[in-house]
Parts: sequence; C-alpha cells; structure tokens
Amino acid sequence: MLDIRLLRDDLEQVKKRMATRGIEIDWGEFLWLDRQRREVLSRLEKLKEQKNRLSGEIGKLKKTGADATEVMREVAQLSEEIRGMERPLAEVEAGFEQFMLTVPNLPHADVKVGKTSADNREVRRWGVRPQFAFPARNHWEIGEELDILDFQRAAKLAGARFVIYKGAAARLERALINFMLDLHTREHGYKEIIPPTLVNRAALTGTGNLPKFEADLFQIQSPEYFLIPTAEVPLTNVHREEVLQREALPIKYTAVTLCFRREAGSYGKDVRGLIRQHQFNKVEMVKLCEPEFSYDELETMVENAEEVLKRLELAYRVVELCTGDMGFASAKTYDIEVWLPGQDTYREISSCSNCEDFQARRAQIRYRKEKEKPNFVHTLNGSGLAVGRTLVAILENYQQKDGSVLIPKALRPYMGGLDRIS
Repeated sequence: MLDIRLLRDDLEQVKKRMATRGIEIDWGEFLWLDRQRREVLSRLEKLKEQKNRLSGEIGKLKKTGADATEVMREVAQLSEEIRGMERPLAEVEAGFEQFMLTVPNLPHADVKVGKTSADNREVRRWGVRPQFAFPARNHWEIGEELDILDFQRAAKLAGARFVIYKGAAARLERALINFMLDLHTREHGYKEIIPPTLVNRAALTGTGNLPKFEADLFQIQSPEYFLIPTAEVPLTNVHREEVLQREALPIKYTAVTLCFRREAGSYGKDVRGLIRQHQFNKVEMVKLCEPEFSYDELETMVENAEEVLKRLELAYRVVELCTGDMGFASAKTYDIEVWLPGQDTYREISSCSNCEDFQARRAQIRYRKEKEKPNFVHTLNGSGLAVGRTLVAILENYQQKDGSVLIPKALRPYMGGLDRIS
C-alpha cells in the first residue's frame, strides 16, 4: 500500500511514475474518496471535541451545585450524532481502503520504462551453454522415456497441469530441496522455517495477492482459507502487526513449501511439462530490513539465488524487469533465467523483488529505531529456486546421447552417490 501522504503531496509525480506500468487508475475516485473521508473525520473530530468540552462543563456545574440538565441534554444529542456518523464513516473508510488495496507499488526511479518482457534489460550472463552432437530433447520427453515423470496418470488423478514424480525424479527433487536449503541456511545466513501452506485472507492481503489476484488462488470455504501461491506469503506475514527492534534486522527466512496456483488467464501456455503446474515445490527467501539497506539486500539475494545455479553448473542470465513487466507489489525486480536447450531458450527460474514498504504498510510490520517512533520495514522476496524448474534444467542440460541424464556433482552426495539416471 502506498503512503497516503505521498498521494496527497505529490499526486502528479505519482501519476507519471504509475503510468509507466501501463495501467489505468481512476485518480478522480481517489480524490473524491479522500475528500469524503477527510470531511467525515473532520466533522466527527469536531463533534467529539464539543462533547468533551461540554462533559467537562457538566463536572464543573455539579461541583458548584448548578443545574446541568441542559448541558447533559446537549451531550446526549452529540453522542447520538456521533453514533449516527459511524455508519457513513465505515462506508467511506471501506471504499477508501478498497481503492488503496488495488493500487500497485511505484516502480523505483532507476527501473527501465517499458511495456513488456521484450523491454527488459539483461544485466549479465554466467556459464557455458551445452553443445550436443544430437538433437536436444524436452524434459517431458526425457522424463517419460526414463519412466521418472508421469503426466498421464497425474491427469487421471487431478487433471491437467499435474505430474507424478517417480523413482529417480522423486529422489532428485528431494535432493534439490535439501541442497538449496543447506546452501541458504549454512552459507547465506537464512533461518529455515516450516510455515502453514493454508493461510487466511489477511495474510494474502498483506503481501498484495488479495484482492487483485483472487482468481489465481485455490480457496477453501468454511472456514475460509487459501492454499499459498508461494512461501513469500506466510514468511512475510510471520511478523504482521508487530513492532520489531532495530537490532533484530535484517531478518532472513527461507522455506520450502508446496505452492498452488490456478494459472488463471494462462490457458494453453506451457501446457506440456513442468514449467507451469498447479502444484509445485519452491524454496523461497524473504528478508525484512531497514529501508536504507534494502537495495543492497536485493543484490545479495540475487547473488544467493545465482549461487544455486553456479554450484549446479547451469548457464543462466540475470534480467532486470521493466516497469510494465513487474509484479503488483514490486518496486524493482530481477529475474534469473536458466538456459533450457530442449526449448532453445532461457526460462525464469527465480524472481527477486524489493517491495520497499508496500507490503509492510498493508501488513503493519514496523521497527523501532532507538527513541524514534516506529517506521515501516522494507520487505524482499525471491525464489531460491523453483525446484521443479531446476529439475527441468538438469534433465535438459545434462541429457546424454544414450538417453541417460548425468547428475550434477554438487547433488551426488544428496543422491547417495548416484551419478546418472538411466
């Protein structure tokens, strides 16, 4: 959520920066709602001041033995008028909050202005893309031939966009999870968390998934819960409505969870294979930090995600997203895209974002700096990595002419010494 003072004090500048996202916002509605809200609050405040003043007079009159009946009648009338304003205040507050919850974050000033992913800026590349003396195959072909991925039987159980991992693929998925968590906790300083995968509406509102993206979520009724689309949601909300001590920052959490997404609006896109599933494992990184350090923390988070790919010896590139391609809550985002020879392209395997205080305002996460009043933290999140997509990259980059797949050296200790899937 944006700072209301920023909208009031510099709305024209906000309009210009927000326009770079390529979305339309009815700023006239904001001005009307804000005016209505301020008028109602001003009127209510005046009534309360008048009531308090008269209540003080009643006490004085009673002390002197004077008749306070008329003043008491005025106080009762004011109380009734105040109660009568509660409903219109609640209505205007609800409308104002609903508007503010649908406004995305402002892009950081140095983010490139652009409309689509075609306008994103490549920052760097790492690694050597493998060259094969045979036609490179897609991961689903490799997985089905080795009998380690079963899409047909998964569809029988749950429909499209699900998979059954079998044998070596199941073990490889588990090995990747343990490898990533060990790296982030032992070398990168994150604390491992096992959070709920069912969360309430408040948690998803705090991270910006609700109300805008409700169609993308799997929902459970009575009582109302949502399956998480990413561990970013519970990890960011661990400290919702808390005031943290400055000495506790930065807070760095990592977790592996199952993630669930409807993929609403993406019908027909990446239907084959593991790239876009309704259910998948992902190792997530989340940071809460002081505002002045958040962009340094973002660069470090990207490096943490890159290190996973470096250890696995998988070629990748880092891309800075333009204003029109960033997520709703992000002020600046880097995507890490791994090379997939079977598809002859780079595909996103991690997205690392600085949300500045946008999520913290929604979730009321603040910190206290010495004797100063509490201020909002900055929140960051990043994949470290998407596990299924990492498995895809291994199958496609380490495929052999005889149909087997080599295991990256870094993973062999997690695979009981197994060096090849055949």
